[in-house]
Formats: sequence, structure tokens, C-alpha cells
Amino acid sequence: MSPQRATAPSTLVSTAEELTVEWARAALGEAVESVEVTRVGTGQIGTCYRVRVTAAPGAGLPGTVLVKLPAEDPAARELLANVYRTEVRFYDEIAPTVAVAVPACHLAATNDTGSAFTLVMADAAPAGQGDQFAGCSSAQALDAVVNLAGLHGPRWCDPTLLEIDGLSINGQAEADQMAELYGTATEIFVDLMGDRITRECVTTLGEVAEVIGPWSLGRAERFGLVHGDYRLDNLLFPPDDAPGVLAVDWQTLSLGLPARDLAFFLGTSLDVEHRRREERDLVAAYHRALLGHGVTGYDGALAWDDYRYAMLQGPLIAVFGCAYGARTERGDAMFAVMVERSCQAIRDLGSLGLVG
Repeated sequence: MSPQRATAPSTLVSTAEELTVEWARAALGEAVESVEVTRVGTGQIGTCYRVRVTAAPGAGLPGTVLVKLPAEDPAARELLANVYRTEVRFYDEIAPTVAVAVPACHLAATNDTGSAFTLVMADAAPAGQGDQFAGCSSAQALDAVVNLAGLHGPRWCDPTLLEIDGLSINGQAEADQMAELYGTATEIFVDLMGDRITRECVTTLGEVAEVIGPWSLGRAERFGLVHGDYRLDNLLFPPDDAPGVLAVDWQTLSLGLPARDLAFFLGTSLDVEHRRREERDLVAAYHRALLGHGVTGYDGALAWDDYRYAMLQGPLIAVFGCAYGARTERGDAMFAVMVERSCQAIRDLGSLGLVG
């Protein structure tokens, strides 16, 4: 079933109560006979539901789908409109042009302001969500970085990306603003974390804050689509280390140095010893996959150097997420682990010395 970019009231809904048989018939097909709706996850940015579908025999409709809807609070929806638009735009316009594996999308619907959206995606079960704390197996890490190359490679340095509404490359004004906000966010983060993070980590965070502005502008000659939050919690893995990982949660899609996603994944999702042991092989596998997607003029040594440089993406995203996001006990623990891991990687790789 091809994704639809729909704004008709029959398919664009915002609450679970609207996920009716009539809605399912409009979104999936007239053969739907009944639906059963179950809440999935906690939904800090939006809400997610699993919809079990009963349909006439031979109709060819999915037995279950996942439906993403906006936050329950109407005020939050307005604040998150750009985030919602970004994810709908990815499934509607961008996903068909790249090779990254994602759940099949049956419906991508939004209103004019972006404050309302409906995404209907294939249920990936029995694939399961990665665990940010536990890390992943070597096979899963390899699967994830090769899949990531499928996002970056097909539109590597593609100037037509700049024509997509909502995508742009940051300039000096954006870098200055980010540096100012990040300095404050770092102070908030350190205060919130207390003894969850080491003194060594606090020192590294201060050093990152001093250079984050110029770092964000560096290496702009290589740009591409950046997921922005490519980590284990946003990946769905098949059972038993089988290949076929799927990437989800595309609200933070942007343009930038592609290696930011690679560094963020390896720096925050793998425990320190796992990363140290396998990062060169994983970066090399990612690089080979890029070449397989048609990237030229980018050798392995430069890919490794970009990876080292891009490691500041870890504390950048995690510090902002903790300082300005809704707090939970799991969230605090997760951000502490992510920042400790990525700050250690920054020190191991000499990343700060590459900013200039």
C-alpha cells in the first residue's frame, strides 16, 4: 500500500477515540470489519497505538498497524508542530529517495499548521526496540551502521535537499544561538545530574561548550540527511541477531555532516569497551556501504577523521534533551549514560583537537 499525504478529516485524526472502523476503512481499505486499539509507550512528544484489524478474507490488509498521533495536550501540539511536520515530510517525501530501512508507511497525514498529524506504519513485530542501557551485540551494531549508510549515501551532498521545506544548513547566526543555549543547557545538565556523572565528564562537557559553535559550522562541504537521534532506543531489531534493523522516530531530521549520526550511535549506544574494540571496523563497514550507494571522493581515512570530529554530537543532543525535555527517572539515567560514554569517546579519539 502506497503512503498517502492526506488531510481529509476521514484519515487525519488526533485522538484514540477517532481510530474507528470508519477511519480504518478510509485509511487502509473498505474491507475492514473491526478494530482493536491499544496504547503503546509513554508518548512524551506524541502518542502511539497498535491497531488490530479484522478484515474480510483475502482483502490483503495488514493484521496490525502502528498509529502515531500528536500529544494529548493541545497546547503541546502547537509547540511541536515543526517536529510533527518533519516526520511526516520524511515518510512522504524523503524515505522513497533513500535506502535506509524503515517501517512501511501506509498513511502520512498532516494539517496546514503541522499541529495535527497521523502516521500509520507497518507493525514491525517480532522486531524489538534496542536498549540504550544494555547496548547491543556486534551483529546489531554492524546492521545499524550499514543501515545508516542507506540514509546518507543516496543523497550525499545532494543540492536538491536544500529545496525541501524545513531543511537547511546552519549558518553563523544559528551557530551563535546554539552556542549560547548550549552553554546554559550544560550548566542545567550538570546541576541535574549531580553524582550521576563523573568529574572528568563535567570537565569534558565544559570543553565541548567552549567550541560547540565553531564545531557546528565545520566540514560543511560534506552534508547530507542527518537523523539526529540515531540510537538504540530508536532502532527495531529482529530476534536472534538476524539482520534487518529498522530506524524510527524521524522528528529530528536535518542537514549536516553525515558522520554525526555515526558518531552519535557508536558513542552513546555502545559501552566504552565495545566501542573501543570495534569502532574502526564499524566505521570501515559504514564507509564501504556508503561507496556501495554511489558516494565518491571520500576515502576511509577521511571517514574515520569525520567520525572523530563528529563525536561532539553525543553530548550536544543528550544535554539539550535532558535540560529542556520532560524529565523522568529513566530519562535522567539514560542521558547520564549517553553523556558519560560520548565524553569518554571524545577523550579517547582526541575529538576536541580537531575543532579549529
